[in-house]
Parts: sequence; C-alpha cells; structure tokens
Amino acid sequence: MGRDTDRTLPAGPEAAVTSVDPAVTSDHDGPVGASRRSLLVGGALVAAGLLTSGAPGALAAPRPGTVHAGAGAARKAFRPVPVAHADELVVPRGYVAEVVARWGDPVDASAPRRPAGSVPATPAEQAVRVGSHHHGAQVVALAPGPGGERRGLLVLAHESADELHTATSPATAMAAQGLTVVAVASGPRDGGAWRTVASRFNRRITATTPVRLTGPAAVVRAGGALVGATAAGPGGESGTESPRGVLAPGALGITPWGTVLAAEENANAFFGTDDLTWQRSETDARHGFSATGFGHPWHTEDPRFDLASDRARPEHFGWIVEVDPHDPASAPAKRTALGRFAHGSATVSEAAGHVVVHTTDAEDGEYAYRFVGSAPWRRLRAKGLDPLDHGTLEVARLSADGTGEWVRLVHGTGPLTRENGWRDQADIVVRARLAADAVGATPLARPERVAVHPTATDVYLALAGGVAGGGCGTSAADGANGCGAPGASPHGSVVRLRPSAPETPAARTFTWETFLTGNDPRATPEGSFAHPKGLWFDASGLLWISTGIPGHLLGDTAGPPGSAGPGGSADPVGRLGNNALLAVDPETGEVRRFLTAPRGAEVTGVAASADGAALFVNIQHPGHRTATAAPDREHPGAVSTWPDRAPGGSPRSATVVVRHG
Repeated sequence: MGRDTDRTLPAGPEAAVTSVDPAVTSDHDGPVGASRRSLLVGGALVAAGLLTSGAPGALAAPRPGTVHAGAGAARKAFRPVPVAHADELVVPRGYVAEVVARWGDPVDASAPRRPAGSVPATPAEQAVRVGSHHHGAQVVALAPGPGGERRGLLVLAHESADELHTATSPATAMAAQGLTVVAVASGPRDGGAWRTVASRFNRRITATTPVRLTGPAAVVRAGGALVGATAAGPGGESGTESPRGVLAPGALGITPWGTVLAAEENANAFFGTDDLTWQRSETDARHGFSATGFGHPWHTEDPRFDLASDRARPEHFGWIVEVDPHDPASAPAKRTALGRFAHGSATVSEAAGHVVVHTTDAEDGEYAYRFVGSAPWRRLRAKGLDPLDHGTLEVARLSADGTGEWVRLVHGTGPLTRENGWRDQADIVVRARLAADAVGATPLARPERVAVHPTATDVYLALAGGVAGGGCGTSAADGANGCGAPGASPHGSVVRLRPSAPETPAARTFTWETFLTGNDPRATPEGSFAHPKGLWFDASGLLWISTGIPGHLLGDTAGPPGSAGPGGSADPVGRLGNNALLAVDPETGEVRRFLTAPRGAEVTGVAASADGAALFVNIQHPGHRTATAAPDREHPGAVSTWPDRAPGGSPRSATVVVRHG
C-alpha cells in the first residue's frame, strides 16, 4: 500500500468532519440542565485518577459536587453529561469529539470516493475500506513523524456486518467484519485533530484472510477434521484445507511485545446448513452451533460454514487471535492454548514477568477464564518460543462467602482424564465449555470485558446482565446475594476480584465483591448506568465503563423504575437514555457520565493516544432498532442518521477522537 506519508486518505466529503455538529460540540449543555455537571479529571483524561471524599464502600452511590485530581496533575474540568435521548454524540463542555474512522472510509489510498451517507456495495469495495460494527480499539504507537507529528496505528475490531445492507450478500458481510489496521496522525497544522493517513501498515483482515493455528490444537482431529492442518496436512494428508478467516472479533488487547490480541466472539452466528439430515453433536450444541445460525449464516456462499459439509471448519473459530500490526504480511495466529469459546475479553497483564490474559465467555450463564504463562515472557521469546503457546488455561469458581479460585483446565487433572473421555489437552481447549462444566466453574450473568488495574492487582469484570447466570456477580439490589442464591443480575454489574496474596498477582485464590450495580436506585442522575459491557483502565488508574443497553430497551420510558423486569415494555433502564461512557474512581466507586452515544448505538472499545491527550472511542451500530423505531431498506435513517446526517443516507459505526478543545 505504499510508503508512509502524511497524506490524508481520500475518504470523500462525508469524512471531512473535523468537529461534531453544533449540537454535539463541547459547548452543548443538553436538554436537562447540563450546566449543573461538574467533575475534575487529572491531565488530558489520563494523567491522574479521581480522588474524592465520596461515600465509602464498594457500592457507594455517585455524589454530586466537584471531584479533584491528584496533586501535581494538570487539572482539566469536565462536567458530567446528562442522560440523553436525542440522536447526538455528546461530550462535556470543554471537549470536542471528531470522527476519524467510520464504516466505509478508505484503508487503501487507491479506494475511490463515495457519496456521503453511502456504504460499500461489493466485497471488493469493502475489502479496502474500514469494516462495520466497530468493537474493540487499540492505538499502537509509532515513532513521531517529520516535524514532530504524533502517529500511531489504529486497530479496530468489527464484530459483525450490517444486516440491512449485507443480508443478501454473504461475501460482502465476510469482508465487512474482521479487523482494520489504519495509520492515524496529528500534526502541528492539525490543531490537535487526528486523521487517517496512507501507510504501508494499513490493511484489512476478514473472513477469508489466511491464518495459522498454534498451541495444543494447532493440529488435532476434532469433529472429523484437522483443526489447524495446512493444505497438505502435517503428515502429507490430502483433502485438508488451510485455515482462513477471523470471525466476529470483539475485544482487543495489547501484549508487552507490541502485538494485538483479538477475541473471536460470536463465530457460531455465521454457520448453518440446509441439510435436514444434519444432527448436532454435544459439542455443537454446547458451543451454540445450529442449522439456522443467527439468521444470516454464510453456508450458501462458502462450504466452510456449512455444518453438514465435510469442509465445515467450526473448530477454526472461537479463539484469541494475535496480530502483528507492524508486519502487514504476517498471518494472524490463533493461540489455541487460551481456549475456544465466545471470547468477550483479551486483557493482557504481567505477573512476575509472566504474561496473564484474562478473558470471558460472553454469553449468559458462561464463565470467566484466564491464561497464565509458564515462564517469563522475555525468557520464552529469547528461546524463540511464543509466550501465548506455553501456559495454563484456568476458569473461575466463586463461592457464596466472597472467596474464589482459578481452576486449572489441564489434561489429567480432576475430571479431565482419558477415563472421562478427554483425549488430551487439545481436546480440552477445543471443547473448553464442556471442560469448564466438568470442573464446576461458576455461571455468570453474561461476562464481558475484564480490566486489570495498572498499578494494583485488582481485576474488574463486567457482567452485562442476564437471567440465566444466577450464581455470582449478583447483589441484594437485584434480588440475590452471592453465589448459589436465586435470581440473576438483569441490569448488569461490575465485580472486583482481589488476589488473596497481593504480592503474587497470579495466585490462584482470590476474594470477590460486587463493585457497582447496574440501574442502582442509589445512583445520582450523573452516574446512573445499566448493562456495562466494556471496561478499560487509563494509565492513571481511572476506570472507564462503556454500556450496551439492548436495543429493545433503548427509548422505552413508559414505566417508573422497578415497574418491570428485563424485556418488559416498562423496563426501568429506559429512563437511562442512550448508551454511554462513564468514568469511575476505583477507590470510592464514584461514577460520572462522560459521553453519550447517538440513538441505537452502543459504546464499545476505548483506547488512548500514546501521550494520553486523546481518547479513541468506538460507536457501534448507530440506528439499530430501539423500543420505539426500527430502520428498513427504504428508511435506513429511521432511528439515527449519525454521523453523516445525509438525507436518505445510512448511519455508520465509527471511531471518534475525544480531546480537550
């Protein structure tokens, strides 16, 4: 794609937005008295955590009033934004939000301009443009450019494709989801704004990109197929097929050695079959594979996704994928030692030099996992070994007394033996859900993101809420109290895990508590939220929560709080308005709303520039159906027209850069 340049990619007139609409600017007070908003955050978003005299306790309700940054911080004020119902992206007074990478913007400098509000129409066109359904985000720093230009590689995960535009074209959908790597820059003449630029590093990774599988299931017979075999097979076998594709990536993480991890989440959605004789195996059923997929499977386009075909490859998907953004010729590596399921997180930390990856299985009633490296990662790399191929997969088991342990999923231990039908470690990681069942892991109310405190050893787990989880991660406010109690966590919560031996972060025992509860009646309007899905710590230790209130609840304000349960027409979360990004002091639990999304959108991935002066925030599927409206092909903007505001145009997922302005 050519040499690195300072040349802005030709995104067309709709990408020329360098500041938001007047209704979205930092001076917007909002419709419900936003002038009362007040909060001080150290530095330009990330220089210091919140320090407050707020009420003690893990469930302390947010309090009004001024919160001060730590001593020595360059103090910048932000006033919490109010609950929002309008089709706007709102940030606090004194900040600006600028769109930098939206669905359909070019990744390749040769891509032609498109009219405002239009979306890629063919697989070839989509393959050289930013994908759809933005989820995870990472910014990988690059050396400064000429004249001190700030530069980086923006890595985006695209969880799915827009059904309204790709339902009749599986090939376009395959190209719309996946990953994007695109260079971004902010120079002295940009006034602080960021833009995408042409770079040799820019690329798309889609459902057809060649990949490789490593670790215990790199080559294993599962479901009659060789999971990671090359075209010729490891022993010369014929009829096998090289693995291809990254499917439904959600969360992103970054390793100490500079690569990015992508969590394949709902890969089962794209599999199906028209063969009425196909029967689900126990593994198929436990991992969510069905003849109909999620409504728009790709089996008519590609036999890899036809569950009745001998070319079906369901075991190729559902992994943590490692991508080197600095090497566009490298094949993404699926690290099978980290287990196969609907990964909701890929959060990397270190413990005594060992790499630790926390992940989850992002469905209601599923589990939290972690992978602990077998040796310090530097030592492994010095020997030419991949740190993510050498370690132990563990699953969380929580007890009602507030204690818990990480249980090893290792062949030959506990029930995971040949006598019980477990062939080897490859069998365990391929059938990870069944292995976790066997050791008695604790079901959770839709576990999603994990965040690890940058200076402490605390681990924070977002539970998006559900009715099948029961067990842990619930609270008295939700009608339950601890593991094994009846009930669930319908509006979500954030659970905090603390190692029993803080000096040993990878210790297998811990204590746990509910840190925050979704739709907490004690919360003030400035800090209320529900259905937390994203968690991210900035360098100062400030915790950011992004919410994913389901579309069928957005806009439903018919009933008073507590008048109905999840899914009812009077669900109380409707009063919380559009989804949001909130900042939390982990010491006090004080919460302040920083950003609200347009109608129908979720707030997903969050990342910071290397200097901490800007936040990159993903806005996923604006215009998705809500409780009060739904788009169709004739009226794609029935719910939202963000970010282009083009008459008759389509809303588009996008990354915005928020900075002090």
